[in-house]
Amino acid sequence: MLARVAERVYWMGRYIERAESTARLVNAYTTQMMDLPKAAEHGWKGLVDIVGANPAFDASYTTYDEKSTTAFLIADADHPGSILSSLAMARENVRTARDVLPTEAWACANELYLHARTHAGEAIGRKHRFSFLNAVIFRCQQITGLLAGTMSRDAAYEFVRIGRNLERADMTTRIIDSAAFILLPRKATPGEYDNILWVNVLKSLSAYQMYRRHVRNRLVADEVIRYLLKDRVFPRAVAHTLAEGREGLASLRHNGGPLLSLARAQARTDAADVAALSLDGLHRLIDEVQADLGDLHRQIAATWFARERPVQVQAQSA
Repeated sequence: MLARVAERVYWMGRYIERAESTARLVNAYTTQMMDLPKAAEHGWKGLVDIVGANPAFDASYTTYDEKSTTAFLIADADHPGSILSSLAMARENVRTARDVLPTEAWACANELYLHARTHAGEAIGRKHRFSFLNAVIFRCQQITGLLAGTMSRDAAYEFVRIGRNLERADMTTRIIDSAAFILLPRKATPGEYDNILWVNVLKSLSAYQMYRRHVRNRLVADEVIRYLLKDRVFPRAVAHTLAEGREGLASLRHNGGPLLSLARAQARTDAADVAALSLDGLHRLIDEVQADLGDLHRQIAATWFARERPVQVQAQSA
């Protein structure tokens, strides 16, 4: 498989997942801000903190208010992590890798980008935000399902799968870290609205229903964090995404370096005793796992993408 094609389908998987995850995150955060009284709100800056894009935000905006934050994450064409930019780059990667992708994938990616380009500006206001974000989530899932149901399980599919799961792991760790920063210091004496906040943490990953089905305990910090970090059957839990990534890597040749980086992340996740971790300890754990994910991305790029220098397609590092 050509290096440039492998790189493009890998980034297509990441960008589709990034657009969907960002849509889920903004959706859940908006709901949370509507549910909480103003005295209990944590402000819109928390959204930008989660995605780690504060320098880019500060370069273009002056205030972390609702309008600026949602514009930055939904419709800002200059921010590579926005929904609009992610879909534009996913579309470009699909276009240039059509030889290995189902024909319908191009049609779906193109239609999704055109829909986002037309309506993203409307989603900055609350009136149309939920309908736009839900449409993005549904259409991203449509593409993911299309690829899962129609692609041969060859190297091209595995690179899509690896990219998707690496992006999921990154977003889940960011959400865990952000929630823990706000809520763990109050674990001994929970605030009046902490239950609402934990519900929205789960909903930002579409994990609430599965959490209640499999854990069944009341929403408490340790259980939510343990579920999102260590559950092996929920698709957006870190442990599950890493296991999926490992399966994909194991099917490829020259996989020693990437598998080693992934194994480090798995070992840290498996060994974590969530109940015993302090806030600083959990933050340090998440930083280490994210460093492992970054190293995994670099190993993937060096192993499979650098052998033949591809035409550059804009991409955001892990």
